[in-house]
Amino acid sequence: MKTLILASSSPRRQQLLKQVNIPFQVRIPNVDESAILATDPVEKVKQLAMMKAKHVPFHNENEVILAADTVVAFERTIFEKPKDKKEAYQMIAALSGNAHDVYTGVMIRSQDDERIFVERTQVVFWPLTQEEIEWYISTSDPYDKAGAYGIQSLGSMFVKEIAGDYYNVVGLPISRVVRELRDFSIYPNIS
Repeated sequence: MKTLILASSSPRRQQLLKQVNIPFQVRIPNVDESAILATDPVEKVKQLAMMKAKHVPFHNENEVILAADTVVAFERTIFEKPKDKKEAYQMIAALSGNAHDVYTGVMIRSQDDERIFVERTQVVFWPLTQEEIEWYISTSDPYDKAGAYGIQSLGSMFVKEIAGDYYNVVGLPISRVVRELRDFSIYPNIS
């Protein structure tokens, strides 16, 4: 029997795995994400997912490790989690009325196999007023999310359209992850 280990403290990734009935344990990697200096969003999420997956040890041969990282990219500039209100304001103002890309890099590894892939979703924001942005950054919503917004929370009111996997924007392209996990003998529980 294989055991899935989620190498992430993200409550959103945990919720998505629960949503599809995949049992897992959490083992948080102790990594310095600032060590990854890639400026290309695809490279950055790949390298971060790999670093997280490889910093979580196997405790036995039946474990499968899943790690992921998500960034928002606007005009090839990576928007990570904002450090403060000023940075959150700048990010949301830049995204206002524009299309941006959300990339999630995923690494799945066992002791004898590993797989890495990147999923891309395009998101278009409505044009936002200064008042809307100031109201939003006064909430707690922007500060633990790449690009300073959560599509599954208050940030949803800014989204005009989306092309690609919605759950990728939340933080894990769950339908693709489920398909990839089959090759590692990890399946949703039948409830």
